Amino acid sequence: MKILGRKTTKSEKTSAPKTSKAKSGTAAASKAAPTYEAIAARSYELYLARGSEPGHAEEDWLQAERELSA
Repeated sequence: MKILGRKTTKSEKTSAPKTSKAKSGTAAASKAAPTYEAIAARSYELYLARGSEPGHAEEDWLQAERELSA
C-alpha cells in the first residue's frame, strides 16, 4: 500500500475520504442565496413603489431579502 497525499493506493485502485454531498431534492441545494445586486434592485423597487418616501431603507432591504430567499 502506497500513501500519496490524502489518497491511498492498493495496486492500481485509489481511494479517498468520502465527502457528504447535499441531496439535490433539498431546498438548500436547489436554491442559491440571492446576490447583493438582486437584493439592492428589489429594495429599490420597493422604495419606488412606496412613492420614494425616505426613512425605510432597512425595512425595504429586509423585505427584499425575504422575498428573494423564499
